[in-house]
Amino acid sequence: MNSGFEKTGKLPRRIPQQERGEQRKATMLEAAAQLFARLGYEVTTMTAIAEKSASSIGALYQYFPDKETIALALRKQYSDEMDNRWTALIEIAAGLNIAELGERIIDLMVAFLHEHPAYFCLLNASLKYKRSDQDRLRLRKRFAAVIREKQPAMNSTDSLRLAIVALEIVKSLNPLYAAATKAERVQLVREYKLALVSYLQLKLAV
Repeated sequence: MNSGFEKTGKLPRRIPQQERGEQRKATMLEAAAQLFARLGYEVTTMTAIAEKSASSIGALYQYFPDKETIALALRKQYSDEMDNRWTALIEIAAGLNIAELGERIIDLMVAFLHEHPAYFCLLNASLKYKRSDQDRLRLRKRFAAVIREKQPAMNSTDSLRLAIVALEIVKSLNPLYAAATKAERVQLVREYKLALVSYLQLKLAV
């Protein structure tokens, strides 16, 4: 029986109720993600999520009133994680040449898609989720700043336009990658790296 204690060395540590609640929510979200990836959003039920997470249906409803709330929580979680990955890449971008930067961007997206297969079905699910224009513009401006580091003579308007086009190239990989076979995905990644690197090199050539 879970008494709310966790062993840490010699003495048990009392796990705060709020921490236990966050752990339980994380387990439920992970179970839902696995089911969404395997069965699809529409087919997955709250009952299946409860069973997968070893929770009672009542406990699940205590944290999430419906399936859409779970899906929206996952979308928010994925969005935050993607932002963190972009932040990490942007922080080292100054030390990368243009080819390395373009390839790292595609690798970032591919790694994320592999680690979160539920992302595919949630992109196509009918959810009341929309990334704010402010968040979208913030990423574009940050990438535009990276571009100006590579080409200081470029003005802010041109660098922002280049950033938008480059990010749309990356975004277009998602549906093609989702529908492709394993072998075809390897080819797609190669082609997208070529396309993105070639575009960046052409536009940033001194």
